[in-house]
Amino acid sequence: MPKIEKITKQTENPYVNLYLVEGKNKVDHPFRYYVASRAKTMEALKIKTKKNTPDGVLMYSLYGEKRDKIVLVRQYRVSIDDYIYEFPAGLVESGEEFHEAAVREMHEETGLTFHPLKVDPCYEKPFFTTIGMTDEACSAVYGWCEGEISRKYLEESEVIEVVLADREEAKRILREENVAIMCSYHLMHFIYDEEPFAFLK
Repeated sequence: MPKIEKITKQTENPYVNLYLVEGKNKVDHPFRYYVASRAKTMEALKIKTKKNTPDGVLMYSLYGEKRDKIVLVRQYRVSIDDYIYEFPAGLVESGEEFHEAAVREMHEETGLTFHPLKVDPCYEKPFFTTIGMTDEACSAVYGWCEGEISRKYLEESEVIEVVLADREEAKRILREENVAIMCSYHLMHFIYDEEPFAFLK
């Protein structure tokens, strides 16, 4: 197993930072690896704590009287200088329970009121997002929304359009648009499962 010998923080940013990890690989040769992390200090890195807590949360939410639409956001992302379809999502604040974060973030991004479902914890534990680049992990929260869409709670940096997609629109999005991978897999369930939450049973 590789041995980590030194970690150096490379940046100072309130949302994500870059860390240089140095050590020896499995044949005792030196390696250098960069890790992006939501951790604000080296002591809070998951390399150090060995604990996987949710840095963020994303919401799989249905909408409408028949709950036959899914709530998506079409969001501008600097990393691709383009728009991408995602689930509403956001960071879990320090000391905040992630279901509470889900309700808060849904309202901030869409103006909608989110009602989480109680599901088996195995479906909502934090899963790693892009482990080759970052130690970030997110929990998924499942439920339904009501209310009217509003943009008045968006931050200045957020460029977001709320999309209430039916199954046909979800198929079009998968075929034609940029889609985040976590969103894409769940959209496949939404499209093909007769019961939208069947995969949680």
